[in-house]
Amino acid sequence: MYKFLLLQADTAQVAAETTENVTEVNVLELLMTGGWYIMLPLAFMSLIAMYVYFERYFAIRKAAAESPDFMNRIKDYISSAQLPSAKNLCAQNDTPMARMMEKGIARIGKPLKDIATSIENVGKLEIYKMEKNINILATIAGAAPMVGMLGTVIGMVNVFLEMESTGTIQVTDISSGTKQAMVTTIVGLVVGIIAYMAYNHLVGKVSKVVHKMESTSIEFIDILEEPAS
Repeated sequence: MYKFLLLQADTAQVAAETTENVTEVNVLELLMTGGWYIMLPLAFMSLIAMYVYFERYFAIRKAAAESPDFMNRIKDYISSAQLPSAKNLCAQNDTPMARMMEKGIARIGKPLKDIATSIENVGKLEIYKMEKNINILATIAGAAPMVGMLGTVIGMVNVFLEMESTGTIQVTDISSGTKQAMVTTIVGLVVGIIAYMAYNHLVGKVSKVVHKMESTSIEFIDILEEPAS
């Protein structure tokens, strides 16, 4: 009975030491096992992705903001022939829709086709501004997993080199290269997935703004056609 109790105590002590060793894993040290030549580019990519996402997010959010009575006031000014007031209202609203309307108001008096073309040209420029640098997120989403895979290949090469140099296969000989392979794969996938989700989120927000721009331009053309009907 005494021996059995001693055996249980020893087992509990070993389990506690094992648990302690597991919980004391340093995340930073674990990440650095991937190799600085792989982890540094991945860290750089993640920082760029975060900067581009938040910078574009707030820019698109600002572009989507619009006064709820903006078009009603534009309609009232045009109906009463107060074109300077309509232009001032557009200048006070720093949005793509306002800049499109300002261009259209400046072309009033010309054929509707010319007005529509000028509004469309301004709209294309505004869309280009909103989509600026978003393609960087798409690039990171594709490149980060590939960089992680490169680290995986390098780690496996190191494993075979260790096996060749020692002539034996032991866990301690292959653990370093195996950890490098796994860590770089995980980090590369995480960075790529986050960048991909960020890219799709911004593309969706741009699409909503583009739809609003199209509806605003159609409404403006309808306002110009009303006096002739």
